Amino acid sequence: MSESLGSGPVRRPHTTLRFGVPPARSEPGARVRLAELRGPGTAPHPLDARALAALAANPGCRRRALLDGAGVDKAALASALGASSGFGQSQFAFMRGNAFEAKVKADGGVELMRLLGVAEPADVRMPDLAAAGPEGRTARTALALREATEAGEWALLDHPMLVLEVAGSPAYLEPDAVVVHPDGRWTVVEIKSFPMIDGSADAAKVGAAARQAAVYVLALERVAALTDGARVAHSVLLVCPKDFSNQPTGSVVDVRKQLSVTRRQLARLTRVEEIAAALPEGVTFDVEACSAEQLAAAVEAVPHAYAPECLAACELAFHCRDRARSAGAVEALGRSVRGELGGLTTVGAVLAAARGESGDPDDPTVSALRRAAALRAESLEAVDACR
Repeated sequence: MSESLGSGPVRRPHTTLRFGVPPARSEPGARVRLAELRGPGTAPHPLDARALAALAANPGCRRRALLDGAGVDKAALASALGASSGFGQSQFAFMRGNAFEAKVKADGGVELMRLLGVAEPADVRMPDLAAAGPEGRTARTALALREATEAGEWALLDHPMLVLEVAGSPAYLEPDAVVVHPDGRWTVVEIKSFPMIDGSADAAKVGAAARQAAVYVLALERVAALTDGARVAHSVLLVCPKDFSNQPTGSVVDVRKQLSVTRRQLARLTRVEEIAAALPEGVTFDVEACSAEQLAAAVEAVPHAYAPECLAACELAFHCRDRARSAGAVEALGRSVRGELGGLTTVGAVLAAARGESGDPDDPTVSALRRAAALRAESLEAVDACR
């Protein structure tokens, strides 16, 4: 490849990072409350990097923050509400992705290391990361990263386990791979099954992969802050099928912008315990024990921030869209429209202001709406006159 992987800013040993410390453990009472929210007999639904990237893109949605923090299965909840979105990866795409990843990592990761410019893949260490439970795997991953960095050798970590604090709760993450360079750099590897044709891929898919990789970089920074000589690359290696074949090819993707945005947005999230404490007594999202009406009331008890972009990122998007439309909320028209309308929060209020029935004429938003309505009326009159 023509572009080399950058390492980003050198870590300063005395700098305290928001995500560079072990995640705070929730208080026992808070953990019990979160278990009650998802249902005492329901195992928590794990958070992955894709969900965290979507959560960071919409930090104002307390509903998603609470449901994800409590481990509620949003797909099952949406189905129980009668608003299943069909969001998620198809089984065919899932199997195709697994097959391609297996090819990339076959024979000790020969193809993957070739993309990184390693001439002798036999010299690459592949530490065993097996351990009991996510906490054990996280500790084993951190140990393997430190050992490889101290040894000053190439190392390929296959599906390492990382942890990141999100709204006061730990989220365990599993990137496709992390490569340790002899100079102490750690590089995240994202393996995707969408094609890279003539050296480029679909921009939307690459953007989604970059946002997901940025979450892994954040989690790696936590370990690197405690490891001498380690620094996390702010460029990730994206591996995709080349053209219309199954041959792997790689592209370096700079994720500094996504990293900055994700760090800032995750830091803005209200702690899950605070959101749960504000709920009425007895609210639960137990799909097995509650009726659709009870679940709908529980969901509505948590403030949300719907936007059309949620349709591509959240299982509850159809339900939230239906509620936004029935309430006439301008959020259903998009964030940009909502931002332009200021204090006008419903479609009815916007139309009334445009017709001159309400609103302060000195308000720039109201004035612009009335001017737009007048121009529309003039245009329609001109069209009628030409008929």
